Amino acid sequence: MVKPRVAPKRIASGAALDQYTAQRGRRPAVFDPVEQTPNVVRREAAPVEGSRTCTTRCPGWSAPSALTPMHTGALTTLEFDRVVDAVTSFALTPLGAEKLARLRPLTDPHSVHTALAHTTEAVRYLDANGVFPLEAPDDLDAILSALAIEAQPLEPAQLLKLANFLGSVERVCKSVATASGGPFPALSAIVDGCATWGRECGDVRKKVNPAGEVVDDASPVLKTIRSRVRKQRNRLRGTLESYLRGRHTARYLQEQVVTERNGRFVLIVRSEHRTAIPGIVHGSSASGASLFLEPLSTVDINNEIVALDAQERDEVRRVLLALSTAFRRRAVDLHRTLTVATETDVLQARAGFANAVGGVEPRVATDQTLELRDARHPLLMASVTSRLGTQPRQDPPVEPVPVDIVMSPPTRALIISGPNTGGKTVALKTAGLLTLMAQAGLHIPVAPGSRVPVFRSVFADIGDEQSIAANLSTFSGHMTNIVEMDQRLSLPALILLDEVGAGTDPVDGGALGRAIVEHFRRRGAHVIATTHDDALKAYGATAEGVTCAAFGFDPETFAPTYRLVYGSAGRSLALEIASRLGLDPQIIKTATELRSAREAQLADHLAQVDEDRRQLDALRGTLDQQQTELAKRATRLSDRETELERRERAGRKDLEQSLDTRLRAARDEIDAVVDTLRQRAATLERQAAERAVTREPALSTGESGALGRQARAALEAIASGVPTPATPPSSSTRGPAPQIGVGTRVRMSTLGVEGTVRSVHGREAEVEAHGKRVRVPLASLEVVAPHGASTEPQSRVSIQVEAPRGPLDELNLIGCRVDEALSRAEKHLDQALMGEQRVVRFIHGHGTGQLRRAIAGFLDAHPLVQRVSPAAPEEGGSGVTIAELKE
Repeated sequence: MVKPRVAPKRIASGAALDQYTAQRGRRPAVFDPVEQTPNVVRREAAPVEGSRTCTTRCPGWSAPSALTPMHTGALTTLEFDRVVDAVTSFALTPLGAEKLARLRPLTDPHSVHTALAHTTEAVRYLDANGVFPLEAPDDLDAILSALAIEAQPLEPAQLLKLANFLGSVERVCKSVATASGGPFPALSAIVDGCATWGRECGDVRKKVNPAGEVVDDASPVLKTIRSRVRKQRNRLRGTLESYLRGRHTARYLQEQVVTERNGRFVLIVRSEHRTAIPGIVHGSSASGASLFLEPLSTVDINNEIVALDAQERDEVRRVLLALSTAFRRRAVDLHRTLTVATETDVLQARAGFANAVGGVEPRVATDQTLELRDARHPLLMASVTSRLGTQPRQDPPVEPVPVDIVMSPPTRALIISGPNTGGKTVALKTAGLLTLMAQAGLHIPVAPGSRVPVFRSVFADIGDEQSIAANLSTFSGHMTNIVEMDQRLSLPALILLDEVGAGTDPVDGGALGRAIVEHFRRRGAHVIATTHDDALKAYGATAEGVTCAAFGFDPETFAPTYRLVYGSAGRSLALEIASRLGLDPQIIKTATELRSAREAQLADHLAQVDEDRRQLDALRGTLDQQQTELAKRATRLSDRETELERRERAGRKDLEQSLDTRLRAARDEIDAVVDTLRQRAATLERQAAERAVTREPALSTGESGALGRQARAALEAIASGVPTPATPPSSSTRGPAPQIGVGTRVRMSTLGVEGTVRSVHGREAEVEAHGKRVRVPLASLEVVAPHGASTEPQSRVSIQVEAPRGPLDELNLIGCRVDEALSRAEKHLDQALMGEQRVVRFIHGHGTGQLRRAIAGFLDAHPLVQRVSPAAPEEGGSGVTIAELKE
């Protein structure tokens, strides 16, 4: 979790590196953290006429020429600097904090739109991927300053911090390249071409341990030196310890320890035994009772250790200088890396602030509409005050009440009135501060869809401007501010006036306040003014291009509701508020009596207007509630209808699938019945042939007729087993069942076949279906459509036998070969039997007589044929053979 920065420090981290590159004689494209113009790379060049600088910009960002200095007093009055401090507290690096500290509003609409879009992109990135893995030491400025000095090595700890910082920038670049929830064009443009520091950072971590010490393996020379130092120290320690253990020397020592003095190891000897142990005295204790003595036997060893220590320091410096130079020689890449770190830090800080205040991106209005819906003052939010280190006024902290601030063309002036402590000044500051924040590329705490124009100048006259030192009264201070506004006005502009015209005679002040608002409005500025003056309220309610709004209050307690109601002049409630705050009731009574009749009448009139408005608001609320309930009901009905339709479609689909399955099964059963019929017919034919050979009696007609009856019974059983889908009656067919008459489209439930009624005979009807007519009972018919009505095909299941191509009572075989003729004759007999045709004429012609004899022999032997005879002369004679089928 990032620790908030309170009262951010103003740092100049880029100056040191600039100094270094200037000393090196190479001036690359240097990152210049220009206020409000993120990602601007400025190159030194001759200035172009009409512009302040010649710039090379990354895509999507505007040039510094879009900057117009805002009125400093307005920024201070509206506490924009405190918002900047809150945004800066989200910075992860001193570089980002330095740039954010110079944040100022933009004045070019395209630049504002781009800055807001980039903040939105950063918010999307944080929501999808979390915080940037960016980290930097607090002393980054000192590190860069040391790096800017040629031939000066960084300290080991500084090298480690620099390596960690550069490594975190590389991780940021990788995280942007592999981020989810993209695309992120602005972030990708920032990290594009980011330098890598793997080799340099790897060398630092290899040669400097986490404790900030250069390791022995940093170089072979250093390893040798330290090895020798350790040996000499061990030797020295052994010599000195012999003095501590020696029977003749130990009694001269003040303490049985070895200590260090001026970089040399010494013994602590009693001063009275100065000459007992030969050596060099390096000092004495404060009391003079002890001497720090270096024995002569250890002088040479100490000298060698001191020399080795010097060599070690030189070698360590050489290693550190080499590591520092590796970074120093890549000044251009280092600048690019600092640019990436700064820009990503600025964007993530703006995104973090947006999430903290629940901010959204407002739309940049091109028609000068100011529309702030559900606007909240960010400095009243606990999430912001906690980062600024200020204590909330209430415990637990109370969030600000949202307010709507709207001005749409042709309206350019808004007069806000209402009771004291009702929220007028806060609304005034909210409008100005949120506008400045939006122009600085920050998301603002408003409802989605809010719009802000881009102002070139913003002025605010809020609070008491009296100054004894400047000989200014309250009224004089306000007038001085307004004079400066008029002189420095640059359109489009926003003018914020608190208690305009106050501090002087009420009549003159009211007239002056109206004239001031009208003057700025006519000049084309947006004006928002608060007032208690009745004349100014009337001006806001009646003048063209001006609107009024008032803060509401509780009619029982006169406590403010902090809700801004448009179209209402509003009462100041001075007496009521004073009473609520505890003023003596006698004073309140006296003040009420002292009011003139006109003032009392006006107060009563305003009170009645407020009461009427409250009733209208209550009625509007009731209507809105009813409308919402009706909308909910309509939605529920629509959802229910949709669900019913879905269920109906699902039911139909399941039924169709079930019917398809049953129909396939029925077809399989029909095929089985047909195969069985053919097998039994073949069996009867063989039996008839065998009886003809053995001269036994021929098959009876009952046996052959039974075959047909069994087949029909099997087919009817199959047809009755297939369900017919029930079709729910539509609204158009509800009511009494339609009468069945000639032309009525019906379904025969026993056969599952649709047809048309051709005639009605009592309780029976003759129905034509598939070219055939059949008489069926009226009770077995279902009406599909009345006579003359057109119907769409209905879902049904029917079992049909292939219809014959010609009439069943005759078959023309002229021109056929014997085999073909016999095959057609057999098939025709089957169809005639199924169609209950009892007499069939086979036309074969005269010819050679071979076809006639073959047909006659086939029919004589067929088990379904009862009698065979030639036709009468008038019906074809010997060219036609007539077969009578069995019952």
